[in-house]
Amino acid sequence: MDAFKEYLEAMAAQLKDSQIQIEELKRKERTMVAFTAVADGGAHGPFNMDTTLVYNEVITNIGDAYNSCSGIFSAPVAGLYYFTFFYHAGGEHPSKLFLMKNCKTIVMTHDHKSSYDTADNGGNAAFLQLKEGDQVFVRLVANTHVWGSCHTNFSGFLVRQM
Repeated sequence: MDAFKEYLEAMAAQLKDSQIQIEELKRKERTMVAFTAVADGGAHGPFNMDTTLVYNEVITNIGDAYNSCSGIFSAPVAGLYYFTFFYHAGGEHPSKLFLMKNCKTIVMTHDHKSSYDTADNGGNAAFLQLKEGDQVFVRLVANTHVWGSCHTNFSGFLVRQM
């Protein structure tokens, strides 16, 4: 009888562990992270120092990982993410933007000053493996500018949790 009781207790513990693992897998499947934000209208820059570009008009922010006051995306879970950023600018100033992960430049886009080119557009994208808490943002380089509009946007989404 004691052996059967021990067997039942072991099976109950195994069942509880399995239920916890199933709930964890369900939670991971439900984790959705996606955002798109645009910089409001008007000139952004030129500034005398590198500046985090704040995309303050949020279109989508599933998971609330993008902060429209700071311009910074903070990864809520570890995983593979995809980010894009695009800009529109006039040709009277150069434009240069970096996609940053924490303090490291990942990719960039830029255009030079031009007296004959009245509008510039550019962008870039990257897949990034992030740890929970990693930050991703767009940096506007000193003495450059962009024009805030629906052309100047920043987006990202969780491809797969890891």
